[in-house]
Amino acid sequence: MSDAKPNGHPKFSELPTAVCPAHAQPDHPKIPPAKIGILLANLGTPDGYDYWSMRRYLNEFLSDRRVIDYPAWKWQPLLQLIILTKRPFSSGAAYKSIWNEEAGESPLMTITKDQTAAIATEMETAFGDQVMVDFCMRYGNPSTESKVRKMIDAGCQKILFFPLYPHYAGATSATANDEFFRSLMKEPWQPPARIVPAYFEHPMYIDALAKSVETAYAAAEKKPDLLICSYHGMPTRYLMQGDPYHCQCQKTTRLLKERLGWDDTQIKTTFQSKFGPEEWLQPYTVEEVARVAREEGKTNIAVIAPAFSADCIETLEEINEEIKESFEHAGGEDFLYIPCLNDDPAHIAALSQVIRENLKGWLD
Repeated sequence: MSDAKPNGHPKFSELPTAVCPAHAQPDHPKIPPAKIGILLANLGTPDGYDYWSMRRYLNEFLSDRRVIDYPAWKWQPLLQLIILTKRPFSSGAAYKSIWNEEAGESPLMTITKDQTAAIATEMETAFGDQVMVDFCMRYGNPSTESKVRKMIDAGCQKILFFPLYPHYAGATSATANDEFFRSLMKEPWQPPARIVPAYFEHPMYIDALAKSVETAYAAAEKKPDLLICSYHGMPTRYLMQGDPYHCQCQKTTRLLKERLGWDDTQIKTTFQSKFGPEEWLQPYTVEEVARVAREEGKTNIAVIAPAFSADCIETLEEINEEIKESFEHAGGEDFLYIPCLNDDPAHIAALSQVIRENLKGWLD
């Protein structure tokens, strides 16, 4: 019996922890000890902000039918001939403005690595060597397929897949799950798998959000007049088709308001990152911040992005530059961006608790 694996996998017997199963024949291939894989997943990032790195990344992202669901015969010519000719330059410039030059990677990559390391420590404390924690990206590197293979090769006989999106949406959670399932399709021995559901109303997540707001407000020279909860947008027709994202965002804002002990005048839900000509979820953040400054006289606001588990291009560049500029041009004076939860201990504790809850029956 050969111990070689197909699809370019290393031999189990080459792993330092691999052993021959009890009661097996002497020539049985060695296999690694069984463990459970915890695979965190985020959106992704280009490998660099140069033209070709940006083009590869944008092509993969914008070719995803979960993201852009127009017919391929209509969308692909527009994407390949026009959008991917111009957009890598503007997107590359945006990434360059926030790039972690010291590490040679985007902030999303740096933060996701830090989150993974912190969660791995929590899991090791709870479960010892029974688990393996790693991360993947839906687009770009490290790919979901490569990390699924790595986990199986390391002896993971069960995998808990955790899309790091508090709110479910077809263009985020679902496409991450799709890629995970496609990766499993390529494995000769598929491990049992679980998907972590959206955690938009988890008490520890809401508490972590509230604490970040309280900390930011306490440090501000002037208390903001209004907190804008800016969520990533999506076409309104997705809501009409049954996507629960809009409702989950609204509930997060309500729960955050209740946890802070505020009333409706102190907090507002908006949506950012509109793309294309059709109507998206409203109000649009970039327009609403200008309106409240111009029409309501709220010249001191704070903005938080509850739908993002880590700061990225949409928060560091879009909110802190484009949306801030719109507010100031309309007469706004003080603009406070409250960072994503990132690797804050309260966030790591919340994510770790979500993981523990979803491991029940596998590890207790």
